[in-house]
Amino acid sequence: MKIATRFPIAVHTLLCIDYFDGAERTTSDFIAGSVNVNPVVIRQVLQKLKAAGLVEVRQGQRGAHLGRPLEDITLLDVFQAVEAVNGSLFDFHDSPNPDCPVGRHIKPILGQKLDAAQKALEDELATTTLADLAAQV
Repeated sequence: MKIATRFPIAVHTLLCIDYFDGAERTTSDFIAGSVNVNPVVIRQVLQKLKAAGLVEVRQGQRGAHLGRPLEDITLLDVFQAVEAVNGSLFDFHDSPNPDCPVGRHIKPILGQKLDAAQKALEDELATTTLADLAAQV
């Protein structure tokens, strides 16, 4: 299983909005052409980014605009805005058998490792801003 593609699509969307700001109308149709997905996907991502304050989208305007400067948006901000993660990235099946020595201990022993892996991911994402990526476009 993979983490959904919403995260890379959201990063692509934000970089596109910044890159073409003032030169093109950064509508969902325009952005979808860059990302090469259906505009409906972009609209869904834009809704999540808007709810997080990362973009502004107003009818009658020239498409979407950044809600704050690229320097103030980290990859972690984007990840948290678009991925449906409430707390932990990893989840356990509902009821491992408590009578089994493996079932009885799997959550505490594996949970520590998974929590550490998630923290490492979040710490890494927090070190990169969209301005860092935009400089490479």
